[in-house]
Amino acid sequence: MAGQTVTIFGGSGFIGRYVVARLADRGWTVRVAVRHPRQAQFLRPLGNVGQIVPLRARLQSDAEVTAAIQGADAVVNLVGILAEGGSQTFEALQHLGAQRIAEVAAAEGITRFVQMSAIGADPDAEADYARTKGLGEAAVRTEVPQAVILRPSIVFGPEDGFFNRFAAMARLTPALPLIGGGATRFQPVYVGDVADAVVAGLEREDARGKTFELGGPHVYSFKALLQLLLKTIRRRRLLIPVPWALAYVQGSLLQQLPDPPLTRDQVKLLEHDNVVAPNALTLADLGIETPHSVEVIIPTYLERYRPGGRFVAQTPEG
Repeated sequence: MAGQTVTIFGGSGFIGRYVVARLADRGWTVRVAVRHPRQAQFLRPLGNVGQIVPLRARLQSDAEVTAAIQGADAVVNLVGILAEGGSQTFEALQHLGAQRIAEVAAAEGITRFVQMSAIGADPDAEADYARTKGLGEAAVRTEVPQAVILRPSIVFGPEDGFFNRFAAMARLTPALPLIGGGATRFQPVYVGDVADAVVAGLEREDARGKTFELGGPHVYSFKALLQLLLKTIRRRRLLIPVPWALAYVQGSLLQQLPDPPLTRDQVKLLEHDNVVAPNALTLADLGIETPHSVEVIIPTYLERYRPGGRFVAQTPEG
């Protein structure tokens, strides 16, 4: 695909930076469509001069979305949020935003389209996050039937919002919460493997029009993930079960914060397992045969949360 142009919406985010780097390495010219282009300038050194171009494209603006897509050969939509704030709502971004991007792509005759969704996406889901992800999928499929839809489980990597958040909490508090008792199951997938899946979704002819669920090599309970985290950062902390009813109360209060650690909608999501379905197409179907495991990757970026920091060899606290 060398010499072709791709527009990546949400390209400056956690997953986006890895996708941008991989596509630049493969010779694509990359337009990074974001609300604030100056905040995406850090991506430029990932490619040759002029190869990576941040540009302004608010999803509420037909003109800006059209300008970002016109002349491109492919589109990737990575836009997504875990908590709402102001005009940044699930409906505006994950449903209507995806629909607008797909409509413009279809009008431009673009058929190479990758839509980042999530395991559990369903237009009838109770959680607004999962519901709008499902509606976004349906809108993209309607406009661009050849689109590739990717549904990852929880994504981990150096900039993730899961392990980093709980590791930071473990430095400050004597206990970590097990929402709903910690029995919810996850299949964490490495951000680099997700980025490779995006590349495969764009470039493989046999992927077109299909939906893939992305998970790592192992399934863990929420409790097991926190136990692994604590072992990695060499800290002993209590794991306190939080009943669902109390978690909803906490979510209602905490979601008022600017960067909420928990919302009611997230509690709804946690009531359902987040693992690859038995009959789903997976990373292997995209040519990614050996996904990275949590145990191998998280020690490479969580060392700073250990007592004394990453350069001090210590035994666990206590």
